[in-house]
Amino acid sequence: MKCSVYIATSTDGFIARRNGSIDWLMAAGNQTADMGEDADMGFNQYINSVDCMVMGRKCMEVIAAMNLTEEQWPYGDTRIVVLSNSLKEAPASLAGRVEMYSGDIKDLMAGLKKDGFKHAYIDGGKTIQAFINLELINEMTITRAPILLGEGISLFGKTAKDITLEQSSAKSFANDFIQEFYKVNYK
Repeated sequence: MKCSVYIATSTDGFIARRNGSIDWLMAAGNQTADMGEDADMGFNQYINSVDCMVMGRKCMEVIAAMNLTEEQWPYGDTRIVVLSNSLKEAPASLAGRVEMYSGDIKDLMAGLKKDGFKHAYIDGGKTIQAFINLELINEMTITRAPILLGEGISLFGKTAKDITLEQSSAKSFANDFIQEFYKVNYK
């Protein structure tokens, strides 16, 4: 099963402030830039390529706090599994949209594959780090916002070994964001 990452970071590699806030993301870059066909920076094309999503509890809590309406919900009918050892049910604002999972990640992925899923979107810092250390991430799209936070929650943490990123490409956008793409090679 293919597992990929699509995430935004500050230029210095943080996905959120220490308190979990992503307020900086909506204020970064040239807010008046004409984004034209790049208005979503490739998100819709990406989300249409996945058939399931695995995210961490903290990521889910950020999304839950947004209280998105049906029209604002960016994931369509994608099956979303939330990893949590502490929560057994989703917050009310996400009821029916996500399912909770507590257990072995490799067992989860084997179950999703058995159920016919082919491409999983992996989201949330600790979740991405766990999947990388289990050698499950195949490719990453990282969109860097033109802002330095100086501190916060890092996208990457300690890895079990060096991991080679290859077949890289990058795209710049009119709003001064830069999107990087990498295939992941664990050999």
